[in-house]
Amino acid sequence: MEKKLPLKEPSKMLIIAAFAAVYVFWGSTYIAIALAIKSTPPFLMAAIRFFGAGIILFIWCIARGEKVPDKMSVSKNSLAGILMLFFGTTSLIWVEQYLPFWFVILDKKHWKDNFSDKFILIGLMIGLVGIVMLSANKGSIDWHGGKMQIISFFVLLFGSALWSIGSLYSKYSVTNGSTSIKASIQMMAAGLFALLVSSVVGEFNNFSWSQITMSSINAMLYLITFGSLVGFIAYIWLLDVRPPAIVGTYAYVNPAVAMFLGWWILNEKITTIQIISLFIILSGVLLVNLSKYKK
Repeated sequence: MEKKLPLKEPSKMLIIAAFAAVYVFWGSTYIAIALAIKSTPPFLMAAIRFFGAGIILFIWCIARGEKVPDKMSVSKNSLAGILMLFFGTTSLIWVEQYLPFWFVILDKKHWKDNFSDKFILIGLMIGLVGIVMLSANKGSIDWHGGKMQIISFFVLLFGSALWSIGSLYSKYSVTNGSTSIKASIQMMAAGLFALLVSSVVGEFNNFSWSQITMSSINAMLYLITFGSLVGFIAYIWLLDVRPPAIVGTYAYVNPAVAMFLGWWILNEKITTIQIISLFIILSGVLLVNLSKYKK
């Protein structure tokens, strides 16, 4: 029986570039989403973003001579895409930042590594403290709100868990095809599902395509290009080459990027508490990755 050759370790520069894409581009999508949904219903916007990026990438893969995966692979990738991109990206604001904890809890294959590395656990806790401080300062956390606010919190928390489940399913399920064609199927499936939800909830009832502003169009083009085509492909690739708990640290960095861009582009004020929160968050990310740095 022929032995499989071990996979070649990717270059450090390629890994750094992929993390930079996920950290920076996904951090900037907070602003792009806010601009896009000003004139486009949210589920319809998600449908356009994900299906648009998915079909572009799929056509590019086929043009390069890649074959369409088998039906089982398409089904598995479609499920992963719906869990991650549809349910996961509807987990907005601060609850999304719990993702690294879900990776540690749900990733059974890496339990031994995650729970035996004190720096990962300490780093996650420190990062969480920073996120809570940052969110509380922005008014995102309100435990004294009404019943619907509390319900919404748990809905968002559930959504972030589904993102992690979808990510782990994508990483560990055996499917055929390259990273690019898998990502294209995941995005197209999420886009079609978002379009279905958009229709069911009645977003088309009082909607006209002519109402979409150029600002929203430009924001959606940015989301398709950098948020999905570049950022999501980098994320899926990183899941293949690095432990999910480490890849999940992007969720700690994204708010810091969003905070900086909000100050730079939207002229939002940055408070002293936010700056302190930023240093705490980045310290947590450093500790999570400390073992890798030592090696």
